[in-house]
Amino acid sequence: MTKFVYRMQNVLDLKLKLEEQAKIAFSLANNKLREEEARLQRIYDGIHIYENKLKKFKNGRLNLLEMKRCSEAIKIKKEQAEAQKKEIKIAERNVEIARKKLNDVMVERKTQEILREKAFDEYKKEFDKEESKVTDELVSYRYNGNGKETDNA
Repeated sequence: MTKFVYRMQNVLDLKLKLEEQAKIAFSLANNKLREEEARLQRIYDGIHIYENKLKKFKNGRLNLLEMKRCSEAIKIKKEQAEAQKKEIKIAERNVEIARKKLNDVMVERKTQEILREKAFDEYKKEFDKEESKVTDELVSYRYNGNGKETDNA
């Protein structure tokens, strides 16, 4: 019997490539989300630095110009934080889209693999049937002995 050849192997290969691409896209979206979260954290760190400076000025020698500058900087940083939160929401949405796409592609690939397994099982059944047929013919041939074997009782 011939070697097993899955006739839709090219479709399975395509599904595997699409899955790899989806994994890469998901990874990139996750990395982008982490970068956006890190930017937000840096903004919050900047806010804390300016708030600490402002507290020092309030507790120590009053420097109205520096206090005003710190207050303005805090205001700007808070605006930046709000804008960054929007960027994070967009990045989260992109991650979710990439996750859904990856999941869909994985389901398609698994479906193709199941079809391949079923085709291989059918191939094995046919092979076993063919092997059984050959064995039966061989046993029948030996038993009959081409008519030369007779009962000598």
